[in-house]
Order: sequence, then C-alpha cells, then structure tokens
Amino acid sequence: MAEICDLRAANIASSEESLYVIKIDEYSRIKRQTERGKYVKSTPFSVGGHDWVVWYFPNGCHTEKYEAGFISVFLALDSAASKNVRANVGFSLFPVGKEGEPVGSYNKTTEHIFPSKGSDWGFPNFIKKADLEGSVYLRKDRLRIMCDVTVVKYGHNANRLSLVPPSNLHQHLGDLLKSMDGADVTFHVGGESFLAHRSILAARSSVFRAELFGAMKEDAGRPIEISDMEPDVFRSLLHFIYTDSPPIRMMTNGGQARRDVAMAGHLLVAADRYNIERLKLICEEKLCKLIDSDIVATSLALAEQHNSRRLKEACFQFLTSLSNLEAMMASDGYEHLKNSCPSVLKELAVSFLPAELKVVKDIIMTTY
Repeated sequence: MAEICDLRAANIASSEESLYVIKIDEYSRIKRQTERGKYVKSTPFSVGGHDWVVWYFPNGCHTEKYEAGFISVFLALDSAASKNVRANVGFSLFPVGKEGEPVGSYNKTTEHIFPSKGSDWGFPNFIKKADLEGSVYLRKDRLRIMCDVTVVKYGHNANRLSLVPPSNLHQHLGDLLKSMDGADVTFHVGGESFLAHRSILAARSSVFRAELFGAMKEDAGRPIEISDMEPDVFRSLLHFIYTDSPPIRMMTNGGQARRDVAMAGHLLVAADRYNIERLKLICEEKLCKLIDSDIVATSLALAEQHNSRRLKEACFQFLTSLSNLEAMMASDGYEHLKNSCPSVLKELAVSFLPAELKVVKDIIMTTY
C-alpha cells in the first residue's frame, strides 16, 4: 500500500526522533477496496531501537456512523521484545509535490505509552474525507502523511513528572461535538440545524452565557434562530468553541486566497459578535497575511467595523505604497469602504502627512 521514505532522523539529548512520510499513491482505489474499520499498514521502520508501523484507515477505524466520514491514522509498536515504550506521536499532512518546503500543515500530536507489540495510538478523527478531497493535500490521487515519532528515554535521575502526556481535552470535546451526546440547545442557521451544549458555549463565550442563561433562559426548549450567518461559518465557530482550533482551511496556505479571506472575515465577525478573542486574533493574523490590492479595501472596512487594530495597521502599511493605494481605489471594495467607513479614509489620508504637520492632522480628523 504505502512506501516509506525517511526524510529526517535526529538524536536529541533525552529522546530519539525520526520523521517518516507515508506515500499513498492510489488514494481512491485504496478507499474503495478497504472496508470501514479495516486498515492497510506501512512497511516497518525503526525509531529509538524499536520497530513501528503506521495503520491507515481510509474509511475510519470505527463502525459508528459519525466516524464514517473520517480518515484515521495510528502508530503501532511492531517489536516483539519491546515493553512500555513511551513516545510522542505526531501526524501531519502537507501538499503533494511540496516535500521539504516550509508550508503550513494539518497536524495532530499526542504522547502515549505502548505496552507491547501490537499496541497502538493515534487519531480516529484525523481529518474529514470531505475536507481532504479537493484540498491541496490530495493531488492526482496522491496523499502524503508525515509521521513524527519521538521515543522518550529515562535517565537514572529523570523527573518522570515532567513527562505527563499533553492535554487531549480538545479531542474529547471535539468528539462530543460530533456525537452530540447530551446536547441541550438547537440553533437554526441558514436552513440548517445545529445541536450544542449550553454549558460549553457559556464557558467559552460571555455572549452565549448571557443569552443562554440570561434573558433567553425561559425559552430553553425553543430553537435559537441566527439569520445573519452562513451555516459553514457557524459550523466553524462551533468547531473552535469545542476544540480551540480553527478549521483546516484556516490552518493551511492552500493558495485559494479569496475563499480563505471570505471564511476568515466571516469568522472574525462571528468571533467579535460572541466575544471569542482568541479566534478573532487568529482570523486577524490570517487576513494580515493575505492582504493584496483586491481585498485591502474590504479588509480595512472589516477592521474598522470590528475594532481590529492589528488588521487596520496592516492595511495602512500595505497602502503606504502609492501603487497599492491606486489599485485599491480601482477595486470593487473601494466604494463599499467609502460608503461604510468614510472616517477611516480620512485617517488614511492623514497618515500620509509628515509628522511636523500634526496641527493639520488634528484639524482634518476633527472636521466633518
């Protein structure tokens, strides 16, 4: 099924680490021929004096319905003599044909103790097939999964308390979002229904807390209508609330700038509306990286309307170039910026004046 290429191997003071790439060159055939709950495995490789294999489940490792839409990946210990091996396990994706380039990747990492041969650990919900198919990670029916294995070795005086596995709370809450066990609130958004848990929403958002345990508490049994948001945006908002991570399209650089800008912009509005500051900052960072002449006007309006100082400064910096400024004025978003945020254009014009004309700047900013 899979060919493994050793990309890098490095010795670290208290551990041994290696990176391997699992090359899947017939994604569609393997998916078609492998039943749900069944896997195909890589050829063995060695890290830290132990043999390992990767189990790849093209249709999910479980038979439950909500798991069916996912790809699952696991690392399994393959050495008969190995016992209680502690290892950090990471899996990530990267665009086919981009091996070696420092691009963003979809990744998950955890730490686990492997008791004996055949014991495994990994990610049942590694990535949705719907998110993968059509993305930059699947090209010409080829998929690349990187496996990062770090075997932890104890010295005589090692402090084992420092080797507590990293938190996997986000994974459990993500699973809860998928299963919706115990959900007690329903949202209607753009013709779709979403189930959620009041307590989790309230813990993550002061706005949700006020809505769900304040004035709207008496209507606890009624669905909540949200008329000014797209279903995909609300779905991504819920994903972040439960997992503290943005959707895959926010974590990658897939070259589809307009789609990425649209989602980041909509999520910034949603994050501002529900007072989810970390998501707002993530969206700001994404938008700052994608600024160009076509979208800078829209981004500047967004920054002004939602008090995004960082995005506003990035737009102003981009527009210090006269050619960029002229291109913005010829863009489709310029008229919207003029009509919706005239004050920010005044502020932009003032920024071009030299510092010694502070009095003139003050006059302009206080003149309507």
